[in-house]
Amino acid sequence: MSKLGIKNIGILVTGDVKAPISKATTIIVEDGKILKIGEEKLLEEFKCDKVIDAKGSTVAPGFIDSHVHPVLGDFTPRQNTLGFINGSMHGGVTTMISAGECHTPGRPKDATGTKALAVLAHKSSKNARPGGVKLHGGALILEKGLVEKDFEELAKEGVWLVGEIGLGSVKDPEEAAPMVKWARKNGFKVMMHTGGTSIPGSSTITAQDVINTDPDVVSHINGGPTAIAPEEVNKIIENTKMALELVQCGNYKIMKHTVNAVKEKDQLERIIVGNDSPSGSGIIPLGVLRTLSYVASETNASAAEAICFATGNTAKAYGLNVGFIEEGKEADFVIMDAPMGSIGKNSLEALEAGDVPGVSMVIIDGEVMFTKSKNTPPATHGAVIC
Repeated sequence: MSKLGIKNIGILVTGDVKAPISKATTIIVEDGKILKIGEEKLLEEFKCDKVIDAKGSTVAPGFIDSHVHPVLGDFTPRQNTLGFINGSMHGGVTTMISAGECHTPGRPKDATGTKALAVLAHKSSKNARPGGVKLHGGALILEKGLVEKDFEELAKEGVWLVGEIGLGSVKDPEEAAPMVKWARKNGFKVMMHTGGTSIPGSSTITAQDVINTDPDVVSHINGGPTAIAPEEVNKIIENTKMALELVQCGNYKIMKHTVNAVKEKDQLERIIVGNDSPSGSGIIPLGVLRTLSYVASETNASAAEAICFATGNTAKAYGLNVGFIEEGKEADFVIMDAPMGSIGKNSLEALEAGDVPGVSMVIIDGEVMFTKSKNTPPATHGAVIC
């Protein structure tokens, strides 16, 4: 069984927002899963096939982009984009969650067609990892005519996501709420578009609409790009326990308000991070990192907490075995440091200064995907394979 060791870790971010920093300096990986976490003497106990020297830089769980709109593989016709998933990996993203394949040309809007699209996208993403990233595709777009049996049939085919409600013909809580119950009964996780319209075909959804529909995830609570008012955000925070998604392609003022309001209530575990790309706002390969930089530098959350928003919080919201540096979890990591020239002495200080860290390595299932990001600034200290 193959083993990988990572040593000389300067800062280890756990993914647990309640305890975001570990004193451990060494990680042992076996067959794609985290085997042990501790001190460098572990390398004497476990003979590794490959050892990575982190050179005192930060090791964090690979980022999870909770909101993407793919079509098939690494292609979407939105902005005529090919390779956006690979580009995001160079920004530290190792897992992506589809919020619906809404940009599919000629997207079917009948019950049979929307089911077929979800099955196709789910199985395609399961069979092939675009750019190496774990894409969870095939998020069912709710259309009129769907019945409870449809959710049962989809679950048997492995489909487990409902794309953000509001993208399809089902928009009102009276129609959506029964479908949400059918979906949840069959093991689905449900997202809901929130706020103003973002592109033609989407619709404005209020806080009360969200409460009445009862999804698992409040998609882009900071709008896409038109956000709901601060009092509407407060209403969702105070009256639900839903995961609250921040997106890069949204309203920054509401992003700041949301983080600070949740921090005040000691509920930071509710916040997750997505890009909402490809979108009308364009393609932003560093979208997750840029969101973390904004949150760390402009809100009351620390950089370590912000990283947990895009890792462990999202993993918990969707029931994934990633997002934490814990024994038994899938070995997905981003190794990063302050970018050259930053006033920050490490990646966390750089984020809190408003900088984007330099990513020197991304690892997925214990496999090194690259040894220098093509999209971030160069790291002051880059990890190397010994």
